[in-house]
Amino acid sequence: SVFMFVPGVITIILMLVSAMMTSISIAREKELGTMEVLLVSPVKPIQIILGKVFPYVILSFISALIILLMAFTVFQMPIVGSLVLLLAESLLFIIMALALGIFISTVANSQQTAMLLSMFALLLPSILLSGFIFPIKNMPLVLQYFSQLMPPKWFVIIIKNIMIRGNDFTSIWKETLVIIGFAVLFIGLSIKK
Repeated sequence: SVFMFVPGVITIILMLVSAMMTSISIAREKELGTMEVLLVSPVKPIQIILGKVFPYVILSFISALIILLMAFTVFQMPIVGSLVLLLAESLLFIIMALALGIFISTVANSQQTAMLLSMFALLLPSILLSGFIFPIKNMPLVLQYFSQLMPPKWFVIIIKNIMIRGNDFTSIWKETLVIIGFAVLFIGLSIKK
C-alpha cells in the first residue's frame, strides 16, 4: 500500500500547499488596496505575477525535498529512477500549482474566498480524481474523462514511473507536456485577469 499511497500523498501535499500559499497573495493586495498601486506602476503584469510566485517556488521546492526525504526514510519508499528527473518534474508541478493558486487569487476578492476556493476546488477533486485513492480505470466513464482535466492525475503517473518503475524521461514526456500546458494556461489566465 505504501507504493500506492506515498506518491499520491506527495502529489496532494505539493498541490495544496503550493496553490493555497499563492491563492492569498494577490487577494491580499486587493483587500489592502495596494493592487491599484501595482497596476499603475511601470511594472508589467507578468512581472507582478512572477514576483508573487518566485518566493513560493523556493518554499514549495524545500517542502518537496522534505516530503521526498520523509518518503524515503520513514516509509522506505524506493527512488528507483533518477533523483534529478524526479526533482525537475516536482519543480515543474510546483510551478503549475503556484500558477493555479495565482489564478484563484486573481478571481477571488478576499483572502478568505481565495482560501476556500483553493481548498474546496482543489482538495476533493485532487484526491478523488487523480487516481490516488481510486483507480481511474474503475471510475464511471464520465469521471474518467473529467479526471483528464486534473493536473494531479498526471503528476501521480510521473512520480510512480520515476520512483517505482525507474523509468526515464522517454516514458513520461507526454505527462510532462500536459503539466507544462496547464502551467502555461494558468499563467496566461492570471496575467489576463
